[in-house]
Amino acid sequence: MSITSQLASMPSQLVAKSVKSVTVASIIFMSVFNINIANAASLGPDTIADMVEKNIDAVVNISTSRFVAGKKMQEMPNFPEGSPFEDLFKQFFNEKLFENNNKGDDKQKPRKRRVGSLGSGFVISKDGYIVTNAHVIADAEEITVVLNNGDELEAELVGSDKKTDIALLKVKPKSDLTFVKFGDDKKMRTGHWVVTIGNPFGVGVSVSAGIVSAQNRNINSGPYDDFIQTDAGINKGNSGGPLFNLDGEVVGVNSALLSPTGVNIGIGFSIPASTVVPVIEQLKEFGTTRRGWLGISFMQVSDDIAESLGMKEATGAFINRVFKDSPADKAGLKRQDVILEFNGKKIDGPLALPKIVANTEIDKKVSVLIIRGGEEQELDVKVGLLKEGEKQAITEIEGEQIKREGATILGLKLQELNEDIIEEFKLDPETKGLIITGVDDESIAAEKGLRVGDRILEAAQSVVSSYKDLKLKIKQMEDKGRKTILLLVETANGDIRFVALPIK
Repeated sequence: MSITSQLASMPSQLVAKSVKSVTVASIIFMSVFNINIANAASLGPDTIADMVEKNIDAVVNISTSRFVAGKKMQEMPNFPEGSPFEDLFKQFFNEKLFENNNKGDDKQKPRKRRVGSLGSGFVISKDGYIVTNAHVIADAEEITVVLNNGDELEAELVGSDKKTDIALLKVKPKSDLTFVKFGDDKKMRTGHWVVTIGNPFGVGVSVSAGIVSAQNRNINSGPYDDFIQTDAGINKGNSGGPLFNLDGEVVGVNSALLSPTGVNIGIGFSIPASTVVPVIEQLKEFGTTRRGWLGISFMQVSDDIAESLGMKEATGAFINRVFKDSPADKAGLKRQDVILEFNGKKIDGPLALPKIVANTEIDKKVSVLIIRGGEEQELDVKVGLLKEGEKQAITEIEGEQIKREGATILGLKLQELNEDIIEEFKLDPETKGLIITGVDDESIAAEKGLRVGDRILEAAQSVVSSYKDLKLKIKQMEDKGRKTILLLVETANGDIRFVALPIK
């Protein structure tokens, strides 16, 4: 019986109730239907198939190989004591495998074995430039790029950058290659959909989709950490592959995953395109990176530091060291200054500063806005080259460490004479030479009776008063083919004697 027939046979008051019930049910049904449509739309794009089809040929597999030293063949496994396999192993391997190889030193040399690794990459130009991770091709002796159609091409390493984990390869294709373009990762928002294409576990090109879980992640992998976090599938073998937006633009290079098991648990990290592009451009032009250097070490401005400096908010980078003769030193920057802006760009925190400085043109003079003594000041600084600056900074740090801890040379721990040492050993202020503050018990120096408190006055008949002096004389003896160096030593009780020590 139809609803209309049922209503016709009902009393009028029941009809009204029934109509009301049907109307309410219809409204509830339509509301649920509308909600389901909304939920379906929020689950993701209708399809990514067209975007994938357009770009998948630009994604490549990368295999590398290198030789490493293997174990000596005659090394015996650790059998349980008294095991019958021990005698069997000795009999078989010693008598059979080494019966023709018992002369000379060859039996002692470990055999080399070839090891390989797999990763992903993507083509960025029709003539064969390919981007991948630096760790994918690290120490590789051979690099092979496998295209989606199965073609294998030998790749040349144009350059790599460990600090950002980016490498640039070049292949010589038979015809123009399908390539992809970089997009603007700064337009990405947490929750936006992204797609990964790569070679997980070496099974071949695979596609996965997910969302941007977070941005600006620091996972302590390098000085320029600024990762995109995603739950799209990133597994071993995906390293170096692209992270696409829905427009088919590369917004990141897949690099790492966080997992206790080594497989994807929904926490993967991609290097943002804004970090990758400047590195690729420099590798392509110079074969290496050319980053800016300021010459400071710094820390985050905490609420306590901000309050003590009279700052309204905790922002910027707090300088805790300025390296001597660095661009910062020459510009007049000082310890306890807070950098608020660099080259017109606001420094929200210490992680922002290295990236901004690194991307600044070398030898360019830029303005730096600081807070000093509660007042804002603007200084001009000429940006230096990072590679040169790092060497300078390392030399300064090592010099301070040696000054504080001494230097170990020829099996002797030595100290240059300074006020503290002269006071500790109760020496005459006019005393010269290098004082021995420690002797390796197993060294020739110990065998020859050198002791703590003895002083080296001369080396190879030349006065020495610094580590540099002694190292120079050792180098001169090495260049002459000498195996020992003659030292003039004054003992702690005032005796003078000559001691010859081996250089190596």
